[in-house]
Amino acid sequence: MTTLNHTGVSYKVFYLLGIPGLEDQHKWISIPFFASYIIALLGNSLLICIILTKHSLHEPMYLFLCMLAGADIILSTSTVPQALAIFWFQAGAISLDRCITQLFFIHSTFISESGILLVMAFDRYIAICYPLRYTTILTHSLIGKIGVFIFLRSYGTIFPIIFLLKRLNFCKSSILPHTACEHIFLAKFSCDDIRINIWYGFTILILTVALDVVLIFVSYVLILHAVFRIPSQDARHKALNTCGSHVCVIILFYGPGIFSVLTQRFGRHVSPHIYVLIANVCILAPPMLNPIIYGIKTKQIRDQVTHILFPKKI
Repeated sequence: MTTLNHTGVSYKVFYLLGIPGLEDQHKWISIPFFASYIIALLGNSLLICIILTKHSLHEPMYLFLCMLAGADIILSTSTVPQALAIFWFQAGAISLDRCITQLFFIHSTFISESGILLVMAFDRYIAICYPLRYTTILTHSLIGKIGVFIFLRSYGTIFPIIFLLKRLNFCKSSILPHTACEHIFLAKFSCDDIRINIWYGFTILILTVALDVVLIFVSYVLILHAVFRIPSQDARHKALNTCGSHVCVIILFYGPGIFSVLTQRFGRHVSPHIYVLIANVCILAPPMLNPIIYGIKTKQIRDQVTHILFPKKI
């Protein structure tokens, strides 16, 4: 039975404050937000265009990278325009349905990126441990099936959250001290019992992101075991170099994300603006830096970008 709040009010419209305690700095804070969003859009769009138009890049590693770039665009577009509207126009009003839609795309895309990073680790494992069977194992058909599975896993696991939130009455406040909507953050403003929301969110986190981290770690243990059995030092260096970009992206993605989750669940004494800033770093940094990392460390992509930006005159 639903527990009604003492006021009899269930808010259907909320107001996002932005970064609490730093409202007077919103104009300045908007500059890195806007710059990172433009870089993320241009960088990931360029990456997708290069991979899709260059037949020589239709290899498993680059196709997975194309998926990651697409997820980065969705993740940043789901959040940054809303934050900029708050910073520039104080347009923080958001309906409950729109709030739930936003958090649905944020969380599902986050799980998608985690799944993509896992299959990219699997890709590196196959490339290093079974180089002669690489193209026969990771066929285009299998890559397509992996992409569908990642999509179904991410959206399927987050979909029930819509109903878990819609059943709640939100009575505590209509003011959300954040730049975007998040599942548990929004649920805490309900006057009902949210234990099922907490446990479902925790279970999904363990069965998706946490499991992905463990499997990525296992993949790299096997990769390192295989690499250090290679007799040639140059061959070892080349093998490790092919993993460099992926390792950087893994650290960039999971590092702030894990800290943000721990802060949300256990950091009761952490200042609200610190938590919101960390949450935004999780959303801003990977989409902006991923194409830069791969553009710098991957020769094939670097050559294509150089050719586009600085075409040789005939």
